[in-house]
Order: sequence, then C-alpha cells, then structure tokens
Amino acid sequence: MAIEIRPVPVPVTLGGPDAAEFEAMAETAALVEESVWGHRRFAYDAYELLPMYHDGYQGRQAFAAWSGDRCVGRIECTWERDAAAETVDLALGVLPEARRVGVGTALLAAGRAVADGLGRTTITAMSDVPAEALDLRGPRLEARDGSGSIPAGDTGAAFALRHGFRLAQLERVSALPVADRAAEFAEASARHEAAATTYRLRSWIDRAPDDLLDELAVAHAAMSTDPPSGTATYDIEVWDAARVRATEQQALDGRRTTLVTAAVSDEGRVAGYTELSLPAGSSAAFQWDTIVLKEHRGHRLGMRMKVANLALLARAAPERTEVVTWNADENEHMLAINIALGFTVRGLSALWQHEADADAGTAGTGATTGS
Repeated sequence: MAIEIRPVPVPVTLGGPDAAEFEAMAETAALVEESVWGHRRFAYDAYELLPMYHDGYQGRQAFAAWSGDRCVGRIECTWERDAAAETVDLALGVLPEARRVGVGTALLAAGRAVADGLGRTTITAMSDVPAEALDLRGPRLEARDGSGSIPAGDTGAAFALRHGFRLAQLERVSALPVADRAAEFAEASARHEAAATTYRLRSWIDRAPDDLLDELAVAHAAMSTDPPSGTATYDIEVWDAARVRATEQQALDGRRTTLVTAAVSDEGRVAGYTELSLPAGSSAAFQWDTIVLKEHRGHRLGMRMKVANLALLARAAPERTEVVTWNADENEHMLAINIALGFTVRGLSALWQHEADADAGTAGTGATTGS
C-alpha cells in the first residue's frame, strides 16, 4: 500500500474545495471511532473540529495518511500555547483495513516532529477499550492508581507499548440513561436544594453571567491541576474571563449547546461548576468538567450541581437519551456520585505518555499481570 503523509490544510469555512481534505480527515476519525465503539457518537464532526483549529489558546495541527485519494488515517496534535507548557497531545487513528503496514508509525513520526519543533519533551495520547473487549485473554496492564486494567493485547495498547509509551492513567467511560426522567430529576434537585443551608446554584445555557466570569476562570484553571492525574503530566492552563468567553463561542461555532450549573458562595465566589456539552443532531449529552474547588469541598456540592444540571438538560433538551462521562479510575469521590446517579461502565480509556528521553521498548508500561 503506497501511503502519503501530508499536513491537513485548515480552511476558513467548510463546504468548498479547500475544505475537502479537512472534511475527509474528520470523516476518517469518525470511522475509526466507529470501529472501536460500534458507533460514532464520540467523534467530532468537521463543524465541531474547525473552530478548535482557530483557537487562540491551544495550537493544533493535523496530518492525514492518503492511499490515492482516500484518507486512511490521521493524527491531530494539540498543545497549550503558553510558553511554560511541556506537552503535546496526540489523537491518532488508522482505518482497520490500513493497519499493520506502517501507517500509524508514519503518522506518529509526524506528531513527534511537531513536538520536537515546539521544544516539547512529553507526548500524551489516548486509546479506548469498550466493555465487551475488556476481557480479552492474556497479560493485562494496570495503572498505578485505581482498580481497572486493560488487556495488553488490545490494538491501541499494543501500538502504544511498541512505540515506547507507558500507561499513565485509566479513565472509566460511563453512561446514564436520561430519557423521560424530567420529573425525577426535578424532584431530586428540589430535595437537594431544600436541604441545603449554604451556597446557591446558578444555571445557564451557552453563556455565563458577566458577574461570574472572573471566578469561572479560576475554576477552569483548577481543572488542569486538581483532578487526579495518575502518573500523567498535565500542563497548567492559564484562564481569564476572555478565555471563558472564547471557549463558549468555540462551542457555539461548532454547533454545540452547553449547559452549566455553578455553586456560588455567599461571598460571590464560584465554589464549583459542572458542564454538559450537547452536539448538534446527537441523542447523547457529554458530561465535561465537574469540579469543586478544594476550599469548598465537604458540602455535597458535586451531587447538587450534577442533579440540577440533569434537570436543566431534561427541560432544555428532552430529546437526549443518555449522558456519557469520563472519570479517572482513581477518582473515588466523583465515581461514587456517578454510581449513585445510575451511571454504568461502557469501557475504559487509557492515557499514554512518552518522554523524549525514553527509548522505545524500555519505557515503564505500568503493572502487568497474567489472566
């Protein structure tokens, strides 16, 4: 198979000849997701992706693998633009029929070249294992923290290990059915609010109130440092009110609706927030950030905010049938909230990390056990 790897041009708008390669890349990424999960609900379409490539806070570059005029794989490189940042995150996927002939290796080389050009020493990447594939026989990989494990023979895991990545963290992928539960969520939220003696909840769709922007920026920055990270390296994200507004606009430009509920102290400080992202034309909603800042924990704010936001979802988008979320396998508190709400496991996502001074085949891979 003759393969050409080349950068993907980023168009200004979609639908024209100059957007064809970008649109093909997005479609290939969706097909890869479908090959793993059996559906493409977790994939971003071209309309969602394009605003991300015009982001002023995160840099992005993509390369596609072409067999003739067909896109058979892609790698997307993302990094914080802040000068203190050290990492580049890669999203790599190859169509099943084009695997095991060097396409993934060639794409990874292009991603590593981006990291080298930026002077970044650490590369991260994800791979997914759906629930039905978790019991594959053979050796298993366990992250240092948490209780989950994945089969070392999984396609994504085997590729990562072969190229010197180590397993840094596992995340549970869980889902909650929400169809026809508006009354249930509204009643549960009312009970929580009746029992609350401090902090008030404020909810909104798409755009935060002006008076909360600075406080929300503090909470967004904490999302890059506070959640459990296993042995992974995460860059500190620098947030201000302008970045909050830019992120909101990016979601709108990508045809996503965002539902947010925040807990606010008597002094007007944002103690935490939770966020649901609703792609256009999907039956799913995605639980993005949920955080309670350290100095405000111990008041059951996580449960209050999540239930209130589920009630908002039922009112604003009753056509959504499920909420999907990702949580670090060692994040016992948040997992307990999700289990209490009725989330069930759909699979695991593995976070992989590679340092520039780690030789392929010698990097620590995480604990391995037999089965």
